[in-house]
Amino acid sequence: MRLILSLFFPFLTFFTIGRPISGIVCLILQITLIGWIPATIWSVYALSQYNTDKKIAKSISASK
Repeated sequence: MRLILSLFFPFLTFFTIGRPISGIVCLILQITLIGWIPATIWSVYALSQYNTDKKIAKSISASK
């Protein structure tokens, strides 16, 4: 669901993963038509990093 959100509304993805300042910067970038593509790429990248961080934290807590 977040992936679809990051394609159509990239700035909202940052708010859902707890990065509001990045969300505001992404919104400013997204306002320009040329900036929409970089904002989408940035959002998808940040989402993949968020998912990776969650998996690492889960594996560390499971090994304790």
